[in-house]
Amino acid sequence: MTRRDLFLHSLGSGFGMLGLRGVLGAAETRHPMAPRQPHFAPRAKHVIFLFMNGGMSQVDTFDPKPALIKHDGEPMPGPKIKTDRASGNLMRSPWEFKRYGQSGIEVSDIFPKIGQRIDDFAVIRSMWTNSGNHEPSLTMLSCGHQLAGRPSMGSWITYGLGSENQSLPGFVVLCPGFPTTGSTLWSSGFLPSSYQGTHIHNQPVEPEKLIPNLRSAVETTPAEQRKQLDLLSRLNSRYLEQTGGYQPQLESAVQQMEAAYRMQSEATDAFDIRKEPDHVRSRYGDSEFGRGCLLSLRLVERGVRMVQLFWGPGQPWDHHDDIRQHAKMARDTDGPIAALVDDLKSRGLFNETLILISGEFGRTPMIQNSGLEKLGNGRDHNVHAWTALMAGGGIKGGTIHGATDDFGFKAIEKRTHVHDLHATILDRLGFDHLRLTYRHAGRDFRLTDVEGNVVKELLA
Repeated sequence: MTRRDLFLHSLGSGFGMLGLRGVLGAAETRHPMAPRQPHFAPRAKHVIFLFMNGGMSQVDTFDPKPALIKHDGEPMPGPKIKTDRASGNLMRSPWEFKRYGQSGIEVSDIFPKIGQRIDDFAVIRSMWTNSGNHEPSLTMLSCGHQLAGRPSMGSWITYGLGSENQSLPGFVVLCPGFPTTGSTLWSSGFLPSSYQGTHIHNQPVEPEKLIPNLRSAVETTPAEQRKQLDLLSRLNSRYLEQTGGYQPQLESAVQQMEAAYRMQSEATDAFDIRKEPDHVRSRYGDSEFGRGCLLSLRLVERGVRMVQLFWGPGQPWDHHDDIRQHAKMARDTDGPIAALVDDLKSRGLFNETLILISGEFGRTPMIQNSGLEKLGNGRDHNVHAWTALMAGGGIKGGTIHGATDDFGFKAIEKRTHVHDLHATILDRLGFDHLRLTYRHAGRDFRLTDVEGNVVKELLA
């Protein structure tokens, strides 16, 4: 109970609270995850965020630079550029690029299957962010701010839209372990805890192992569990009558217990990829990321609002010593993403599901000096430029947005900040990012902080 609630409840033996009860909590007394209408007609209903955590290199994947081939091994022209670690000369990509589709967009050899579907994607080559360290950049891309404590994008989305399935979490996070900074990246921050992401370790296949504590350790039947929840509900209702008002923390706890009860049957089906035919599962492969893509498909098919799939624990794309490790990562990434796009289309979900593929920053075109006697083949962090891909959900496929300089170090045309990316995602979901706000600590907060513009050139 807040101090204001306590004051109103005690004033006139609670009559003040009775009179203002509807004003204080009318909008919040409904189920926090009930489906809600956005500001205008949406083009997308779901989001799948494939997070290449660690920082995928743009000049080795989706932003080819002929000048790197021409000047391979030469110093970067102009004054010495300061990066997080000491950098050497320019280094060409170890892979070739090929034009694909009607759009003719160039894609690296390590992503041939994505290349074959590049007409479905908008390729944003002009992304940039604020910090060259993983922790603040991961938090910025997930939460719209470098500091911990802000709600994540998935929390804002479920806060605005609710969920189409009350028996599954509205916001699911898949990662076999924890990425750098961990649960900060799917926290609900100061939003009610109902909107926090549910983290699933997508390592085992069996749902009972995938979701800890899915079943009660005590042998109880569903009917007995229902009686226990009904008793708790009556006790909570009696407590609310005594205190005289709505309490969001208690309500969130009640809804989470109800959702956990319903998940016992729904989750065993949704998270069991063994129910997919063999020919479907084989296209995703048996990697953790591949299983995560297939799980993402099954979850949005069942009405989950947002799935955020991290490539792996820690920062797996962070290749300071040898950028050629990108090829191994891509082998486990290319096929599952292609299969996800194909299956979203075949199941009628592509046009209502927005796909985002991105890391938290890019990498330098120069070779990195790792502090050893000789240079390796790695690249350092680069906040000035990286490439993100978007598809489905009202995004104009087969397009390139923005450009970097001749060497791919800095975005110079149509620069797109993380706030602009978030504003565009919210727009496709039917929200004016300026109006999706939450009052906290005396001010209205939003995902895009005090910045951000919708990138209209990306909209179909």
